[in-house]
Order: sequence, then structure tokens, then C-alpha cells
Amino acid sequence: MLEIADRLLAAHDAGRTLVVATAIEVEGSAPRTVGTSMAFDGTAVIGSIAGGCVESAVVGVCEEVLADGIPRTVEYGVSDESALDVGLSCGGQVRIHVQMLSSTLVAGLRATVAGEAAALEVCAEYTEVVLAPAHLIIVGAMEFSTALAAAARPLNFRVTVCDPRPLFTTPERFPDAELVIQWPPDYLAEQASAIDDRTVICILSHDERFDAELVERALASPAAYVGAMGSRATHERRLGALRARGVSEQALARLRAPLGLDLGASTPAETAVSILAEVLATRAGATAAPLTGGSGRIHGRSARTPRATH
Repeated sequence: MLEIADRLLAAHDAGRTLVVATAIEVEGSAPRTVGTSMAFDGTAVIGSIAGGCVESAVVGVCEEVLADGIPRTVEYGVSDESALDVGLSCGGQVRIHVQMLSSTLVAGLRATVAGEAAALEVCAEYTEVVLAPAHLIIVGAMEFSTALAAAARPLNFRVTVCDPRPLFTTPERFPDAELVIQWPPDYLAEQASAIDDRTVICILSHDERFDAELVERALASPAAYVGAMGSRATHERRLGALRARGVSEQALARLRAPLGLDLGASTPAETAVSILAEVLATRAGATAAPLTGGSGRIHGRSARTPRATH
């Protein structure tokens, strides 16, 4: 439901009566995850619940709920003899709860859009626990930073850009980010108690005046991801400086440098995709290997219990 929260609230505030269909259980290779939602107002659809597989059938259920206001739970999958009729040809099974968009859900959605933690009780069987946005700290106000900050927003990161140069650290360049004009090691030191295992630290500037100290502080934190930009030669010099400061090999093994996946990226926008792809893979404990040639389920695990959405 969070993926369409902005559009749901806009439609609700415009006076539209909405029914929301939410996947509350997914088995096998169904194309979407638990918590994915689609809304319908009798005329238009917001979102997509199963990658095109079962939307037509779900819309029919939405029309019934619109007519009588009674929630319904439906199931589609390989065990259903009509599976191919509704289009679920991808081999999975999905259970969907359909209900009117209630004032309780609206309140929860408003809280999440405002960046607050909330619990969305979709039904008795499923509650979506929404954490506050993960924090992305970008050090260095440069073109690569501008692209990374912009690309991170749709992924629901709270973005901070830290750079000691006010000329480059401006709202015009980073319209949706918190800006900190400060010596980066000092900023990380001040944030020590706020950095947690969901924090991502990307060091895109390479300033030898503070680089080693900054990376040392970042590696000493519980941040989920610490990455630094630079050539391989720069990285070797950085490693030498860090070892000279007494940073352990275990800590150095946490450092992603040069950061990002090998996507052939060169432009700032491409590099942002490369960095965020590695961040997502690291956060999920995924291999980042191509799906082509792999085996097993594409979407991984069975999902029956409430999940935390990051």
C-alpha cells in the first residue's frame, strides 16, 4: 500500500470513494510481494497488485465491495482450476484482501508519507509495520551526489548531503535533501548515536584532508553500508592510510570501494543506479547476480507474517 500512498491520499482528498485490494499472502513465484496494493474507485485503477496477472478478476471483486461495503478475501493460484482464466500463469499463489479505504488506513498512510513509523492493519491476518525511512548520508556535493540524492527518494530514503562548501551545497542542487555544511568527520561524530543498522553512508568526495578519518568513523558505526568513490589507485592509498590509523582488516572488509556494481555506468545518473543497486543487494543479503541462468524461486520466500517495510 505504501507504493501508492501519495496517489491514494490525493484521490481520497479529492473526494473519491476507494476500495483497496492488498496481497496478504504470497506463495511461489507470484510477481509481487506481500503488502502490494491496488485501488479502484469504480472508474479508474491506482497501482498494480500482481504484475498484470489477476487485476481483471480483482477489479470485479472491488466492484462488489464498492456496491455493498463488505470486505472480501480471495485467492488465486496454481491450485485454482480457473487460474489461467484470470491470468495467473507465473506459477504462484496469492491471497488478496479487498476493503473500503477506511479512515484508520488513511491516518496510517498520512503518517508514513510524513516519514513517521506506523502500523497499517489491513485485516486481522495482516498488519504492515512501517518503519521510518532509512537514512542515506551522502558526503560531497557534486554531480554524482545530485543524481544519487534524486534516485534515492523513490526508494523512500531520508537523504542528507554533507559538504563543507556552501557554494555547492545548495537547495537548488538538492531540493529534497537535508543539507549540512560542516566538516564531514565532525558531522559523523555528532550523528554517532543516530546512525543505526539501516543507515547508508556514501562518500563521493575524495578529500585527503579528511578522507581517512571520515571512512574510519563510518566503519566504526553500525551503518548497514559504507561505500566510497574513487579509482582503484585512490582506494589503495585510502587503505594504506586507514591501516596506518589502526583500522582492522575486519573493519576494512566492510568498505565498498570503489562503490557500486559493475553496470558499465559512467554518467552521474547511471552511477546512482549502480550504487543503489549495490545498497539494495547488501541490505537484502542478495547476490546481485543476474537472474538469467539462476535456479529456484525468483521472489524468494513464502510470506505469511507481517513484515517491516523499509
